[in-house]
Amino acid sequence: MAGSTLGTILRVTTWGESHGEGIGVVVDGCPAGLPLEEGDIQSYLNRRKPGQSKFTTARQEGDQVEILSGVFGGRTTGTPIALEVRNTDQRSHDYSNIMDIYRPGHADYTFDQKYGFRDYRGGGRSSGRETIARVAAGAIACRLLESLGITVRAYTREVGGIGISRERFDLDEMWNNRLYMPDAQAAARAETRLEELMAGGTPHRFGDIDHTEEDGARIPATPSYTAYLKIAEGCDHRCAFCIIPKLRGRYRSRTMESLLAEAKTLADAGVKELIVIAQDITRYGIDLYHKRMLGELLTELCKLPFHWIRLHYLYPDDLDDALIDVIAREPKVLNYIDIPLQHINDGILKRMCRRSTKAEILALLAKLRDRLPGLVLRTSLICGLPGEGKAEFEELCEFLREARIERAGIFQFSPEEGTPAAEMGDQVDAATAERRVELVVELQSRVMDAFNGERLGECLEGLCEGFDAEMGCYVGRTYADSPDVDGKVYFTAGGLVPAGAFVWVRITGTSDGDLTGEIEE
Repeated sequence: MAGSTLGTILRVTTWGESHGEGIGVVVDGCPAGLPLEEGDIQSYLNRRKPGQSKFTTARQEGDQVEILSGVFGGRTTGTPIALEVRNTDQRSHDYSNIMDIYRPGHADYTFDQKYGFRDYRGGGRSSGRETIARVAAGAIACRLLESLGITVRAYTREVGGIGISRERFDLDEMWNNRLYMPDAQAAARAETRLEELMAGGTPHRFGDIDHTEEDGARIPATPSYTAYLKIAEGCDHRCAFCIIPKLRGRYRSRTMESLLAEAKTLADAGVKELIVIAQDITRYGIDLYHKRMLGELLTELCKLPFHWIRLHYLYPDDLDDALIDVIAREPKVLNYIDIPLQHINDGILKRMCRRSTKAEILALLAKLRDRLPGLVLRTSLICGLPGEGKAEFEELCEFLREARIERAGIFQFSPEEGTPAAEMGDQVDAATAERRVELVVELQSRVMDAFNGERLGECLEGLCEGFDAEMGCYVGRTYADSPDVDGKVYFTAGGLVPAGAFVWVRITGTSDGDLTGEIEE
């Protein structure tokens, strides 16, 4: 986000203040000819306007939207769409009683912490009323998606620890309660709890950065055949470039019982590919059971009717022989391992506060290659960390040429506020770091192309993800491809192949990092 502008396809620029004359937004990128009227936007604004219940602000605003430009005769013209909502109940002097008090429903505290001052009248980005502009822009985006046959629905999942139930999930119910929860029972409990608090009650809990909740419904947002199983929250690593521990707290494993219960529910629902994930799954159990328990967890998960179990992310420091033995022994656990290495130069690794050395990383990779036939490695690498000179960068490139890691995400170092790396000397200028990323991406593309070329003639098992109308064939993934981050396999078939089915594909070609082939009959 740059200033008050966000988005790529649709670029949204918000303006206005809570105590000013009005709030507005300019939406650029909407194609011409889309049917759009003020009523299409007003229906969304009516859902968020204040004064509708005791759980919203008492400020009385009609929030009537006016289209100022970009629409003619009920259709978009292709030019920027300007929208305005006039403020009618703004009284800046009413804010004098909160000059020294942060409003919990606004961004007063975070704004003050970041910039060292705040507009206590409700101006700027700290005002909850600023969301008008985002809702209005969202209404246009939804209208555009509807023209493509796509519907977006949002709902409240949890309030104060009271979550919705998967068994009672009903999207139509969200319109029947004041909290927009698709579960009547959960909504009633949440409303009662909020009323108790508003009457002076003491909150029991509203989340804790260092506490992991075990309850609440699991509603997968992935295709029915694939699901993620998050086994831990937070992170105990203190990498110099990373802010995650400050945002998500210490490492907290979920109990084995809760994970297996959730996994069974997913398996019973038809999930075939389970992706075990956390910031560092190798440390699973060390806080609860005082030992690493990932191997035991995987052994139990393999007893459930999953077809594939995929692993993200395994830190090199704790990837020991016992865990490798489990991966090698269990056929459901894919020989696909995501290890975030970040760099290979010892000096840079030390500055990153990483525990592994180059020699240890090379030894680990050699062991994994030896123990896991057909292993596909994925890693993440950072270019441009402070102190990375030409020699350190060349060492990284040489490592990639020799190690031939099949999958890699390449990132430019960004000085994240609040991290040690942001305060280090010897900062690499942005242009140099950007160029290094480009060079590594090019190098890695050649490695990936070589890997794909070696697959020609092989018969690989693939998970079908449906029919791609644009390509005119089916599309899926092999064991070497994690969803959304790796490549695809496009294949033809003599009959119908449903999404979620596993098929054997004879690889006949490559295309821009992807594979092509045909079902082996």
